[in-house]
Amino acid sequence: MVLVSFPSDSGAPLGFAGEELVLTKPNALYWPRERTLLVADLHLEKGSWYAQTGQMLPPYDSRETLERLADTIKATGARRVITLGDNFHDDAGTSRLEPYAAGMLEGLIRTHDWIWVTGNHDEQMHRTFGAESTDELEIGGIILRHEARTGETRPELSGHYHPKMRVRVRDRHIARPCAVLSRSDSGPDRMIAPAFGAYTGGMDAGAPEILEALSPASEVDAVLPANGKLVTFPLYREAA
Repeated sequence: MVLVSFPSDSGAPLGFAGEELVLTKPNALYWPRERTLLVADLHLEKGSWYAQTGQMLPPYDSRETLERLADTIKATGARRVITLGDNFHDDAGTSRLEPYAAGMLEGLIRTHDWIWVTGNHDEQMHRTFGAESTDELEIGGIILRHEARTGETRPELSGHYHPKMRVRVRDRHIARPCAVLSRSDSGPDRMIAPAFGAYTGGMDAGAPEILEALSPASEVDAVLPANGKLVTFPLYREAA
């Protein structure tokens, strides 16, 4: 296991499948031993997709997402970026990316080892901007894919569900993106990463669809960083 020093206001260490990861506050996972940043569900060009249907949203979501991604890469010192699917909101989103955002993306890809893992929204990306594209891959014994597979017997990192933890703080209900971590007495660690994109909504972290995707499991927790520490919210415990 590789220990990592990370700004306390930027993320929290997280043990996973024998590795030390960092769950960052901008909703990404950094893997120090691999110098790799993992981001799920960018959903670039979601705003322009909605515009085609007459639902007008500010058209700057791709810029905001890429700017936050660039900041996170700089903060972590990542040399490689691996996405976890739904990189664009639809296959044609690559052709709608306006020149400024396209230049930002091309610059990031040119200076880093970049791998697109595709998802259900972008299975046939029209353009990869010079990066490698695949439906899944394995690094260090951990499977990286877009959607968790029920019954997976190997350590797995995925996205797709956009998990959020809803908590009550001082009579206010607050929803925050989170990761959902599943552990088993006899099986592998598995995790669903938070969505990174500016225009991504969220599903309740304890939703039946998420618990089913991570089954079988002995315990399932929602986890998010706060003041340099990992805050854990139990979602499921196997009956004794």
